[in-house]
Amino acid sequence: MQKNKPLNLEFVGLMAALMSIVALTIDAILPAISKIGIAINTYDSASHQLLITMIFLGLGVGQLVFGPFSDSFGRKPTVYIGFSVFVVASIICVLSPSLEWMVFGRILQGIGLSAPRTISISIIRDTYKGDYMAKIMSFVTSVFILVPVIAPALGKFVLDHYNWKGIFYVQLVMAIIVCIWFWRRQPETLKPEFKTKFTRRVFGSGLKELLKHKETMGFTLISGFITGAFMVYLSASQHIFENQYGLVEEFPFIFAGLATGIGVSTLLNGTLVMRLGMRRLSFLALIVFTLNAFVYILLFWSTANPSLPILLLFMGIQFSTIGFIFGNIRAIAMEPIGHIAGIGAAITGFAATLLAVPIATVIGYYVNSTALPLFVGFTIFGVLSLSVFIKMKSFKKIAITS
Repeated sequence: MQKNKPLNLEFVGLMAALMSIVALTIDAILPAISKIGIAINTYDSASHQLLITMIFLGLGVGQLVFGPFSDSFGRKPTVYIGFSVFVVASIICVLSPSLEWMVFGRILQGIGLSAPRTISISIIRDTYKGDYMAKIMSFVTSVFILVPVIAPALGKFVLDHYNWKGIFYVQLVMAIIVCIWFWRRQPETLKPEFKTKFTRRVFGSGLKELLKHKETMGFTLISGFITGAFMVYLSASQHIFENQYGLVEEFPFIFAGLATGIGVSTLLNGTLVMRLGMRRLSFLALIVFTLNAFVYILLFWSTANPSLPILLLFMGIQFSTIGFIFGNIRAIAMEPIGHIAGIGAAITGFAATLLAVPIATVIGYYVNSTALPLFVGFTIFGVLSLSVFIKMKSFKKIAITS
């Protein structure tokens, strides 16, 4: 592993592709949620949100298996197994006769996709370290963000010209293409001397090792807070724009515009992180994330939704900060645990998801007539994230690392 290994554009693209199948699976069905609900005989918008939030539950649970499995048997076999599970899960979704079966299929999709998602992070950690790892994560994420930009529009196109089942078929084809690319071009990055025996004790020993690294645990907590708040938007965005604002046809393009903001800031982060450091950037972004949401609450408490341009302005600022938060927070959490990257990525990812899913489910329940609960969630968990950041005194490292 080299600190300043030359940037490999194909590597960045491949790692982004492994992550992007997750985004495609989540975002492409957003325009079709209502029609899927009709097909499976459920008409409650709160129940429809389960089709988004429950895939994250699968992502969290799957990491606990695939993370340590990859530390024992290698990164590549783990990815193959994950894609195989995803294929079976997608077929279940297409054939689902009820909400329960559809939710089960979505959870199983998440379990399968947790392999390429988690292992891509482990591969990056196997290959790079420090702020340079954060830079690579930023470039990977900026490419990955292109998928949320186009996924809803792609889903709408398939929905208009075929039906909602076609969206799942498209996901299957893309997953197979990425798997073949990974098989042909990505070498195994887990060195034989770092392989660990896969036993029942692997979780206990991994957790015991993780608990020694307070910074890893602290930033995992922050990751859960911010992910949970952001998941509310993912699960409720269709309801906000289509039902509250009546923008059925325009929704995919609005979603794409906001996702573009995240992509631009993520790409900018890849440039700035080597100058300013991942701690400084993420800390400043958290401040803006929290203050922007708090100002929205002050302006629109006990009122109807603002005009669409005003809402998009606040959302644009909010999501631009995400590009400076996610990649850096994840890189900071993984930095001390390179020697257990697989199980480390698994446990930290599961812990973050364990926090995020209940956050998204509870807050999403209140997103009925206005978007205000979304910003309340952003404010609450922004404050909690800043508190953890300061509690760990990580902000003092800004002066050290800058």
